[in-house]
Amino acid sequence: MTLFSRLFCAVLASVSLLASPVFADETASSPATSATSATPAAADNDNDGPVYGPELQGFDYPYPVGRFAISSQRQIVRMAYMDVASKNPNGRTVVLLHGKNFCAATWKESIDVLTNAGYRVIAPDQIGFCKSTKPTRYQYTFQQLARNTHALLEALGVKKATLVAHSTGGMIAVRYALMYPQDTEQLVLVNPIGLEDWKAKGVPSISIDDWYTRELKTTADGIRKYEQSTYYAGHWDTRYEPWVQMLAGMYRGPGKDIVAWNSALLYDMIYTQPVVYEFGQIRTPTLLLIGDKDTTAIGKDLAPPDIRPTLGRYPELAKQAAAAIPGATLVEFPDFGHAPQMQDPKAFHKALLEGLAARN
Repeated sequence: MTLFSRLFCAVLASVSLLASPVFADETASSPATSATSATPAAADNDNDGPVYGPELQGFDYPYPVGRFAISSQRQIVRMAYMDVASKNPNGRTVVLLHGKNFCAATWKESIDVLTNAGYRVIAPDQIGFCKSTKPTRYQYTFQQLARNTHALLEALGVKKATLVAHSTGGMIAVRYALMYPQDTEQLVLVNPIGLEDWKAKGVPSISIDDWYTRELKTTADGIRKYEQSTYYAGHWDTRYEPWVQMLAGMYRGPGKDIVAWNSALLYDMIYTQPVVYEFGQIRTPTLLLIGDKDTTAIGKDLAPPDIRPTLGRYPELAKQAAAAIPGATLVEFPDFGHAPQMQDPKAFHKALLEGLAARN
């Protein structure tokens, strides 16, 4: 085959990918599969436990997973997602955006509640996370992740959506609402990070190489201890263990290096790209659902001892955000931490459905 022929075939292959970017390639597990796939905490050994591939191969999601191929930064990357229809559709679409240490699968209970209430639910894994591509080179920005998400929704025929976004997903959602205000029906921010500028408050910068070195040390025990203290306000429940193993399994697997590298790039993005200064520009109806016992702050352990207590004070940050975002509504959960949707799904979903209905 001549060089011209090979180049021509390569171009045809690329065009084919981009012409039909959306398809399902993983079937759903039974609802209990993910919850029972991990080693219980009591028996956990960081060298044992489940082993997953760099795109979470081997970890089952509760609904079929599709892949959306995007031409981005001179390469093809694929965004995993679940698209779950309601049996009694109300005409509205909710997009669930996960946090830094979460995946689309962690929204399982919310997907069930929302689809039962009539909403179509789309839950993507962002590029660099979970079942999506983890590139060897990628400039991560919240603008880029928002563009990727918007492209996915366009491909799925979604013209307007409500974004329900947790943790780092909240920073993506804010950027999305600022970039695509006409396409954003409502914004629901669940314990979003980015309510403060850590660098401006005194958290020192570290290099991406240093972030990478830190990420290579990730273990199930370290994940569990951090999540117990920060996400769950000191409490622990066996229901949370599958999500610990979900993350730890990728660090036990053959793709550990690329998982750690992308995580390092993402931490640098979060630290260097605050969204808090633009809250006043948001024109989308916004609901804040905040667990007051959350103490999340990127790089808090790097900060001087006198600075640490001033970071991640969510009762104060939530009120400041509500005051800064025009017309925002704040609902606080006094006894919950960073993940109220997991700590008390019933109370959380009651507040969520009421907030969504208020937009009708």
